Amino acid sequence: MKNTGQLLKEKLLLSFEDIQAEVSDEHRLTVNCRKDTVITVLSFLNNSGYDHLALISCVDWIKDNVLELVYILTAYAEDKGKAKMNILVKTRITREKPGLHTVIPVFENAEPYERELHELYGIHFMGHPRLTPLFLEREYKIPPFRKDFDTRKYVQEVFDQIPFVEDKKAEK
Repeated sequence: MKNTGQLLKEKLLLSFEDIQAEVSDEHRLTVNCRKDTVITVLSFLNNSGYDHLALISCVDWIKDNVLELVYILTAYAEDKGKAKMNILVKTRITREKPGLHTVIPVFENAEPYERELHELYGIHFMGHPRLTPLFLEREYKIPPFRKDFDTRKYVQEVFDQIPFVEDKKAEK
């Protein structure tokens, strides 16, 4: 008998061209798709009962010159074993001027995740209502979570300018 992941994989492969799906164990399905089909795939999964966007994550594949977005879905209801399934929907976008349409129309709770990814990786989400800073106090030439961000150089430039408390006491 096929498990939930296998059945969902078959539905996805019948419904979409140019996607790849893999069931790694009975609780995880990974779907790889093009960026222009992400919203459609997420809508399909949402309508199939996987209605909880648990997280959107990003991986910087600097050698491949791409950023990989990972949408992690689960089901709120325990209907037909769906609560035990974790679905990872992955897509890759270029590191130069990275952009993707917002998924807020499908999952409203994507709003803060997209803001975070915009701020930390420099990804522009077209159609997002407010890509304002969420965590950081300043702008960076290279977004700070990218692999080519030089943390040591940043610390030297910013924090080496601040005098030590002992130096301030000696001045008095």
